[in-house]
Amino acid sequence: MTEKTDPILIKGASLLGERTADVLVVDGVVAEIGTPDAAGARVVDADGLVLLPGLVDLHTHLREPGREDAETILTGSRAAAVGGYTAVLAMANTNPVTDTAEAAERVLDLGRQAGLVDVQPVGAVTKGLAGEELAEIGLMARSRAAVRVFSDDGRCVHNARVMRRALEYVKAFGGVVSQHAQDPDLAGPASCCHEGELSGRLGLPGWPGVAEEVIVARDVMLARHTGSRVHVAHASTAGTVEVLRWAKAQGIAVTAEVTPHHLLLTTDLLAGYDPTFKVNPPLRPAEDVEALRGALADGTIDAVATDHAPHARHDKEHAFVDAAFGMLGLETALGVVATVMVESGRMGWGDLARVMSTRPAQIAGLADHGRPLAVGEPAHLTLVDPAAAVVVDRDSSVSLSRNNPWHGRSLSAAVHATLLRGVPTVLEGKLA
Repeated sequence: MTEKTDPILIKGASLLGERTADVLVVDGVVAEIGTPDAAGARVVDADGLVLLPGLVDLHTHLREPGREDAETILTGSRAAAVGGYTAVLAMANTNPVTDTAEAAERVLDLGRQAGLVDVQPVGAVTKGLAGEELAEIGLMARSRAAVRVFSDDGRCVHNARVMRRALEYVKAFGGVVSQHAQDPDLAGPASCCHEGELSGRLGLPGWPGVAEEVIVARDVMLARHTGSRVHVAHASTAGTVEVLRWAKAQGIAVTAEVTPHHLLLTTDLLAGYDPTFKVNPPLRPAEDVEALRGALADGTIDAVATDHAPHARHDKEHAFVDAAFGMLGLETALGVVATVMVESGRMGWGDLARVMSTRPAQIAGLADHGRPLAVGEPAHLTLVDPAAAVVVDRDSSVSLSRNNPWHGRSLSAAVHATLLRGVPTVLEGKLA
């Protein structure tokens, strides 16, 4: 049942960067496309702007409950809306962990109270993220939160037997396990930098790409064995791309995401020991970055996900080895992808919509998001100014945290407006 909302006429938008049309939104759905008669409607001038389906983030850390000093569901929802998102998946590594139906429903309810994006909780795979005993997967799936994505993100489900059981369990209701691929024996607890010449020169504990790749290889074989779905979170190496390409050629039900920072930033940024650039998995060399870009363009990697990871200053501002892992990403993701992939000609706006909206929504099972720009579809919409050149200022962020790796960088394109069920959450780049 749709809610009654004021009609909005998006006038002169370029739909996916292809054809120009007016779009009339009435009661939360797209009512007409073309040259509608919209007397009395609120007009949003979209001349020169590109209209996309609302963005969907598969991988967001909102920190609530437990670390409201770094982010809350409300402030994270604000950041998401400003970034053009209409739905985000909130990761389970909170305190307490989202490993029960009650915890999942609490996250769902806080998201609805914020009212800026649809916040869908991700359930933990194992109790307390300990990797030993399965969490209440079935109860979370049957709860009001209807959890479909499960992840111990921040920790790898490193026990193959536990991972197999999780895949068998989620298969029954069409769920998916999102794996933080990191073999704990190959990437030790102190590892904080890509293993290579630079890590040796800086004296930082190295983290080899193979620590990711062996888990990805194991998990695609487990997915084939169980007939279930596995999703690879934040793919970061050329070796992972090779495994994914092979697995998809075999018809194995594997999907993968890449972060904006792994598409642009490289490990040489660590030369100054700036903890802003400490992230999990670590920044990789240029050859890995190029492999990830190619895999995103050709569909081997399905989606872009932010891994938005806010941290309070007292957790981030330490010596590099002691600082927390993670970067902000929600407000800048579209600009990064537009700069790297669209401006370079490797992807068009329709491709960007596929990797930042359509495929993420499909992977997450969000039936009302990532929909075509067509009459009768839910009006989850994002208007982008493709000609904008934005210099990122961390102090202007609506997130509570400031660990922004894009500070001072110029990015192409900017979100002009975001609509959730036909209601503007952002207009002219600002919260409505």
